[in-house]
Amino acid sequence: MFVKEPYWYFDGVLTNRFIDDLVRYGIEKKEMVALTGKFKNRKGEELNKEETNDLKTKRNSNIVWLDDHWIYKEILPYIHLANKNAGWNFDFDISESCQFTKYKLNQYYDWHRDSWNEPYEKPEDLNYHGKVRKLSVSCLLSDPKDYKGGDLEFAIMDKEPNEKPDIIKLKSLKKGSIVVFPSFLWHRVKPVTKGIRYSLVIWNCGYPFR
Repeated sequence: MFVKEPYWYFDGVLTNRFIDDLVRYGIEKKEMVALTGKFKNRKGEELNKEETNDLKTKRNSNIVWLDDHWIYKEILPYIHLANKNAGWNFDFDISESCQFTKYKLNQYYDWHRDSWNEPYEKPEDLNYHGKVRKLSVSCLLSDPKDYKGGDLEFAIMDKEPNEKPDIIKLKSLKKGSIVVFPSFLWHRVKPVTKGIRYSLVIWNCGYPFR
């Protein structure tokens, strides 16, 4: 799918108080759940050994799942505004659990898309069953002066098959920035070479595109 605006961002809009509360909360949760948290596929099943090994070659980071109302209340208005301002106007009606992520030295997330080719298969949960991820959100919770590397990049693949995609690097974003983009867009987080990079990701779902 081709979109005129590959992403939309709000630079430094989250307050320091909100960010400090969120980072503190995420770190506290990590201490409790990091050893037992497991990745799942779109069917809600725990990843098998092959899937887990494949994931580890693409990603190296520490995560915690959060689903607190005060977090969504702060960020959702920006998601709706970006959806309108960018001209996407995607229909979505539910947000997944927030993913608080900690990228330490040499940690990264290689090229990937947040959406799958098929909708969620969760007949036991009608909130998600039959839906797909449409809009992804990445919130920068660290001051760029406190880390190096960790750049968020997008690959725009609307060219001829034999041409390389355009790589867009999002650099110089302030602490508290929010980046919204279609979940089918290829993107990555480059390795952190110094310090720690904290971020929060939210996926927003709706019924498949028509």
